[in-house]
Amino acid sequence: MNAICVFCGANFNGDEKLKTAIEELAELMVNQNISLVFGGGKVGVMGLIADAILQRGGKAIGVIPGFLMDKEVGHQGLTEMHVVENMHQRKQLMNDLCDGIITLPGGLGTLEEFFETLTWLQLGLHHKPIGLLNINGFYDFLLKQMDVMVENRFLKPANRELVLSSQNPQELLKLMQNFKAVPEEVWFKNQNLT
Repeated sequence: MNAICVFCGANFNGDEKLKTAIEELAELMVNQNISLVFGGGKVGVMGLIADAILQRGGKAIGVIPGFLMDKEVGHQGLTEMHVVENMHQRKQLMNDLCDGIITLPGGLGTLEEFFETLTWLQLGLHHKPIGLLNINGFYDFLLKQMDVMVENRFLKPANRELVLSSQNPQELLKLMQNFKAVPEEVWFKNQNLT
């Protein structure tokens, strides 16, 4: 992988374990010559991952809509900054620029980005690995919800397995590097609609 897109929050809750994991992820990425693609902000977890990459001499590529340049305080020290018109263009360009996606803890926007790119993978629109860095079990309930979707036949087991997850950045990167996308057709056959 030459570039990894990191979805993460524009807020940071002060969690030292999360900060340590961000530093470890940045170290691994720079040592493996993997560029960061992210939302372009200087604040929150976005700012932490970008700064950690840059401090180690790595490349950080931001993608931000013009209307968020002030709210998310566009990072001024990046290797590259792409200013786009809207959120749809942001997600598309971030996906185009990367070879894999890692989702760190965040809020609604982070989950929205994760699920949209996961849906694209499920539909075969790309074949990139998507991982959750599950620090402190942050995504345990989300992973359980996806298991409930499988149990209730709204999600096929093969498509649930597209989501890679680990609390350890090194293990997650290894899972992503060994990933082979095998999505299954989304629709269930022989549905009883009565």
